[in-house]
Amino acid sequence: MNPDNRIKLRHLNCFLEVARQGSIQRAADALSISQPAVSKTLRELEDSLNSRLFERGRQGVTLTDAGNAFLHVAGPSMQALRRGIQSLRSDEYKSGELRLGVLSSVETRLVPDMIQLLHERHPGLRISVTGGPAAYLLGLLRGAELDLVVGRLSDSPHLEGLHFEHLYGDALKVVVRAGHPLLESAAELLPSRLTDYPMVLPLADTTLRQHADSLLLQSGAGLPASCLETLSNTLARAYTLQADVVWLAPRDAVLSDLEQGILHLLALDGHSSGGSVGVCSNPTINLPLSAQWCLEALREICNNQPDT
Repeated sequence: MNPDNRIKLRHLNCFLEVARQGSIQRAADALSISQPAVSKTLRELEDSLNSRLFERGRQGVTLTDAGNAFLHVAGPSMQALRRGIQSLRSDEYKSGELRLGVLSSVETRLVPDMIQLLHERHPGLRISVTGGPAAYLLGLLRGAELDLVVGRLSDSPHLEGLHFEHLYGDALKVVVRAGHPLLESAAELLPSRLTDYPMVLPLADTTLRQHADSLLLQSGAGLPASCLETLSNTLARAYTLQADVVWLAPRDAVLSDLEQGILHLLALDGHSSGGSVGVCSNPTINLPLSAQWCLEALREICNNQPDT
């Protein structure tokens, strides 16, 4: 017989209570069963696992190395099961709330697409979105005030202790508005000509700016005398659409405009990854069902999106 089939919920409940109480008698009192029943249940579990989970002593019981290892499996498993049962009993699976942190790098295309997909599939789902810099949003995630954070996060120094899932590479795009003078000779574009026009760049001392500087250096282009430095894609887009400027933009910020011909790519020699766009979660907190739906939607969208 497969040992896994012999392990029941009563075994896990009993094990967790004994580990919590550090005493078979106190665990029996908490579970409202007899001490022999607790001891018998533990023996059955240890036989199924072929491992000794507790050391018995006069002062109570302590976890063995095997017991500690099993605790890290059994505890989260029981929490997830209780959470699932609670969501079904409260009809949370039908609605619920998603608390999302969103960086500016994904607020133009990825997140709106994800929200639309979630609302189509889960009517009644409430989504609250908080914006801000990565350090601020990841701090909220650590404090369990957000369920997930989405954006260009791979270069952040604040990821320690959190789980990051890569969705796609956010290569920088060099774009101009339709009718820009540089498009007239795009086939023979010289990097030095970029300095004839104001340039829109990420803020100095940011990782995105480092990627932008690297791209300019590889292509042989320099910085013009006039620059707009900002992390606001809304401002950068508005300025680019009304003036003869060159914008080094995150992929997500310009993808829709490129597809519609509102903005146009400039071909430059050189490459900059621009970092990795992904979703960050807190592994110490059980994800609500709404956050699991969000992860599924993000993966689906990113697997199907074009690589412009």
